Amino acid sequence: MTTTSPASGTDKSDGAMIDHDRLKDPSGIRRILIAVMMVLGSVAGVLVTAASAATALKLTGLPDAGNLTTYGIPVVTVVGQISAAIGFGCAMFAAFFVPPQRSGILDAGGFRAIRWAYAAMLTWAVCGLMLVPLTISNQSGHSLGETLKPDNLMNAYGQVAEARYWLWTAIFAIAAAIVARLALAWGWTFVVLALAFLSLMPSALAGHSSSGGSHDIATNSLIIHIVAAAAWLGGLLAVLAYAFGDGRWRTLALRRYSRVAFWCLFAVGISGVINALVRMPIGELFTTTYGLIVLGKLAAFVLAGVIGGLHRAVTLRELEETDEPRKSLFVRFAAVEALVFAVAFGFGAGLSRTPPPVLSTADVTPMELKIGYNVDGAPTLARLAFDWRFDLIFGTAAIIAAVVYLRGVYRLRKRGDAWPIGRTIAWIAGCLGLLIATSSGMGRYSPALFSSHMMSHMMLSMLVPVLMVLGGPVTLALRAIPPAGRGNPDGPREWILAGLHSKYSRIITHPLIAVTVFVGSFYVLYLGGLFVAVVENHSAHLLMNLHFLLSGYLFYWIVIGIDPAPRQLSHVGKLGIVLGALPFHAFFGVALMMTTGIIAEQYYKGLQLPFALDLAADQKVGGGIAWATGEFPLVLVMLALLIQWRRQDDKVARRFDRREERDEDAELEAYNKMLREMKDARD
Repeated sequence: MTTTSPASGTDKSDGAMIDHDRLKDPSGIRRILIAVMMVLGSVAGVLVTAASAATALKLTGLPDAGNLTTYGIPVVTVVGQISAAIGFGCAMFAAFFVPPQRSGILDAGGFRAIRWAYAAMLTWAVCGLMLVPLTISNQSGHSLGETLKPDNLMNAYGQVAEARYWLWTAIFAIAAAIVARLALAWGWTFVVLALAFLSLMPSALAGHSSSGGSHDIATNSLIIHIVAAAAWLGGLLAVLAYAFGDGRWRTLALRRYSRVAFWCLFAVGISGVINALVRMPIGELFTTTYGLIVLGKLAAFVLAGVIGGLHRAVTLRELEETDEPRKSLFVRFAAVEALVFAVAFGFGAGLSRTPPPVLSTADVTPMELKIGYNVDGAPTLARLAFDWRFDLIFGTAAIIAAVVYLRGVYRLRKRGDAWPIGRTIAWIAGCLGLLIATSSGMGRYSPALFSSHMMSHMMLSMLVPVLMVLGGPVTLALRAIPPAGRGNPDGPREWILAGLHSKYSRIITHPLIAVTVFVGSFYVLYLGGLFVAVVENHSAHLLMNLHFLLSGYLFYWIVIGIDPAPRQLSHVGKLGIVLGALPFHAFFGVALMMTTGIIAEQYYKGLQLPFALDLAADQKVGGGIAWATGEFPLVLVMLALLIQWRRQDDKVARRFDRREERDEDAELEAYNKMLREMKDARD
């Protein structure tokens, strides 16, 4: 419960206070910089749009919707995207860059950042709502005034997918703004961050990247591109404002942001290049309007990265060596980089209005339109093993997870600590399984064949989580990451411990919840009709894969997990959970094989596969895979449980022996004495 004391100008919550005088921005630099960024970005977007407007109308064959629509879209898009980046970056700043108070309440800097996130996400929501009629006007060729008529707007809304994406953007942004406005405790910053992240997703799923061939790669690369750019720019502005406010942890905030910005630079650059090359041949970069805009945007991001890297190196040095660093240092550190960023955002907004030279779908097959690529023929063992198509999201995550884990093991070995080789093998095998399930021929055929989809699903939910759980990643992190130390702000190790001991962890690790999510989702998704509704959406495929992985990890964490858990269960209880849950999984496979109707029949028929396929037989194969593949993980789980049970008994026995040695078998002597007394009493 929060109360306000007008006299003191502070908020009080459970004994913690926030000084509102420290929440005031001591200068107008932040507001001026943001305003200049939006103007500069809008100008860049308008100029790029003007250069490509005639080409866009010619390629799309649509009538001109008028200047208000043509130039309103890039302006509103730039203002909205910069606002979204600020909101996302400020939430990230409050969550990770500065510590909260010991009570868990945000300190002045974190509270100020989360309030800026509220204003920024509210602006992003307004821009999203404005882009709904603007997008309809652009894609219909009618003027904005004509589009805004209620009947026209309602009729066209259901026919323009991009308009629906912008409405979802506004919904997520409004939710993020509401939570940010009410947030006072540090834990709520993660909710704001998650909602801000979701508000960025619809724009990644719309536009050129979601249509035509290779749209799976284009969309995945755009997701990485947008999130990395938002973290880079938003974090920059949040750190700049904190430095101007003489924040207590400004050196720490700048150091943490520098690490994030370093990786964001790589993510933005690589994902941008991949996205551009998917949309056009490399030879047309210098000969087409679209290619020149891509080069301009890439140059702006590279320039921002170089300037930011040089300035941060100088700034960190002066912060560490000077008690009172110059305020002009922070202007030089961030202003130029932020302005170059704004130009890059303007180029991006203009680029979304410019059709790429290969956008024509004349030669694109129905299969390419639906899943982004073609499969060459019927699945064979050779194709499933060697016909790879790298998944930019989950394939990259698998590689990063393996590298980070090995780095933690190396850090332990370097300081002389041991780490069981079996855990390392299990984790690397799990990462390899994730890579195979999403990027091998199995992952390639997964959107086209129900049986391949089920094979990938079973690996992600039944095998990969078992191996990863046995790797003990949380235990490794707690041992490899050094503690922050007394009096120092919390770091990654303390964040992990806070998450483990939070009430939310206790809720999600309740056996009933974990089992329901793990097993119940099978029935809801496939037998409840949800799969039919979402199978055509690329975002749904990403969410399904993520759900399979996380629900499986949660279930096996509480059953055979090596890592510490909020709930401690006996081995008998764990065995009961396994024996109680897996039969429901086997029954699901049997029910799937007995289903007479074809799940998502219209979708699979619409793919027009280049080979004959009996959908009913393929579905029965999928059900058989679901039934049979539960056996192998069950063997692993039972074996792991027995080993862990035996090791625990051995530890108890050794602990008992050590105690008896210290007490000179006092417990045994007492027991023998009791027996003698009982014998004497009978005699």
